[in-house]
Amino acid sequence: MARPLPMVRTRPLDPPAELGRLRAEHPISRLAYPDGHVGWLVTGHAAARAILAHPDFSARAELQRRPVGYGSQEPAGPGIFINLDAPEHTRYRRLITGQFTVRRMRELEPRIEEITAGRLDAMERLGPPLDLVESFALPIPSLVICELLGVPYADRERFQQDTAVIASLDATAEQARAATADIAGYLRELVLRKRADPAGDLISDLARGGELNDEELTGLAVMLLIAGHETTASMLSLSTLALLSDPSQPVRLRADPSLMAGAVEELLRYLSIIHLGPTRTAVQDIELYGVRIAAGETVTISLPAANRDPDRFPDPDELLLTRPTGGHVAFGHGIHQCIGQQLARVELRVGLNALLRRFPELRLAVAQEDIGFRTDAITYGVRSLPVTWTPHVHLGEAV
Repeated sequence: MARPLPMVRTRPLDPPAELGRLRAEHPISRLAYPDGHVGWLVTGHAAARAILAHPDFSARAELQRRPVGYGSQEPAGPGIFINLDAPEHTRYRRLITGQFTVRRMRELEPRIEEITAGRLDAMERLGPPLDLVESFALPIPSLVICELLGVPYADRERFQQDTAVIASLDATAEQARAATADIAGYLRELVLRKRADPAGDLISDLARGGELNDEELTGLAVMLLIAGHETTASMLSLSTLALLSDPSQPVRLRADPSLMAGAVEELLRYLSIIHLGPTRTAVQDIELYGVRIAAGETVTISLPAANRDPDRFPDPDELLLTRPTGGHVAFGHGIHQCIGQQLARVELRVGLNALLRRFPELRLAVAQEDIGFRTDAITYGVRSLPVTWTPHVHLGEAV
């Protein structure tokens, strides 16, 4: 029997328990979509990887159905390659792959450290308590992606408001279209300025390359700007909450910062903030794990469920910061695996290490049950994260 996607969490950092029960029965089960479509839900790790890598499952936007809320099922605009299949997807992705390599991110790391230090300085000046989302988690990836793309950070309120509408499950199709048109209009003006007067940023580099027209370059910029700050902001704040929930974890990471790279991988697995997908639609009949998925049926891959699969991760509901890294699907899998994953890893490693070092007494300023979680957005996270610490009086200051 087809059921709606389970959404109720008994513990806010754990996926809905019903997902685990479904996975124990079978890694692929029937799913009822809000528009009446009956498709499939994937909860097993191996099944998730198999479908995400399978060439007969399409990512094209016009074929997908959203498991929660109502999607427009409109074709992706030029440049929005996450919602395209090969060869269009391959062409766009090839143009920017070099900007997000491990080597390129290492070169960018000193600048990310400067940006992070600047936000920590601002936090220290403001003093406790404060909202970590507003003061730290959101500004860092926003500043980084703005610099990388060449988008003025001073315009952040405009694109952050549009992004919130686009990511909202409660927004109507008209509201989402209007927000998308607004941010696209803003970035198209920027693209035209970059063509006339290029600088040293990614948009300018692509404009100089001459392989993309204005609409394609605008669409690519929209996709990267939205994805480049929203997801990492959620991960920074949720990761901090997860670490503060067990005081022994920050102590261990402060004592040995080299553990942070592995800890980031575990946090990505454990939190799995992309909680409502991705989705794929079969373009022909496919038999997998004893299930026949018919052409035209949409499949929702539950990344949180796949990343808590005990067949792949022993004690999956435990946050084990020294767990052997690798194998999680927090960034997806296959040709559509997140192109910005190396950037996200650096931002998380640098940001969390610096935060824990600067504020060794960092703690929640409210009870955990008073923290509000964003279940009404494509990316799971906290609405705010009030934190506090004991300010240290420096020599020469009045006591």
